[in-house]
Amino acid sequence: MTVRIERHGPVWTVIHSRPEARNAMDPESASQLVEAFQAFDAADDARVAVFWGEGGAFCAGWDLKHASRLAGVDALEPYDFPDQGEPPQAPMGPSRLELSKPVIAAVAGPAVAGGMELAMWADIRVMEDTAFMGVYCRRWGIPLIDGGTVRLPRLVGEGRAMDLILTGRRVDAEEALAIGLCEYVVPSGGAREKAEALAHDIARFPQSCLLADRRSARAQHGLGERDALRQEWRGSKAEVSLGIAGAARFAAGRGRSGDFGDI
Repeated sequence: MTVRIERHGPVWTVIHSRPEARNAMDPESASQLVEAFQAFDAADDARVAVFWGEGGAFCAGWDLKHASRLAGVDALEPYDFPDQGEPPQAPMGPSRLELSKPVIAAVAGPAVAGGMELAMWADIRVMEDTAFMGVYCRRWGIPLIDGGTVRLPRLVGEGRAMDLILTGRRVDAEEALAIGLCEYVVPSGGAREKAEALAHDIARFPQSCLLADRRSARAQHGLGERDALRQEWRGSKAEVSLGIAGAARFAAGRGRSGDFGDI
């Protein structure tokens, strides 16, 4: 097994461990990651997942040694995206999953090519100051097929996305932070700890409201403003009544002046 789960209360850390290959993705690891994240999404006691690559690398992309043995485009037929219905597993594993709960990517070392696509699949990215991203598959003529051309422009804007997609250049952590490709930069060795701390912070909030807001933010892509506003209202109005209990806690003195520590 190259994938395992470590549970800490409501936080599940999904660990990919192929350090000898810098956590490059092979079919077995891809399937195991899909199963792990599906199990997380289905578990009533799980609230936030952390996605971490063991051994100093998040993911060096698709395993090119495996790819070199494939027999042309027919080998990709199991991954074909249907016109209707649920898509099959992606080459990189979970990048087509639409989970109902948040995932935080803890990035050490390389998150390149397909590894960068996996990091972008997450809701939040924490990078170590020595970590880096990049469309490194540009060198070999391998396209982005795990969401890279879709998610990258949404994160950093079309112009910056085109720069990274067309040049394939390395993006170090500080630049990633500056352009919106990650949300936190921490000292080397600290990505998992920071990601798990964030996960525990998120897990303590009222979940149905949090998930409704997350769902609306993700689902509004491609909608006009009015349709997006309508969707937000219809998906979240029931949460307002549930928030009355929170308003009562505020009235009793909790959470004043933006205090998130006593809610």
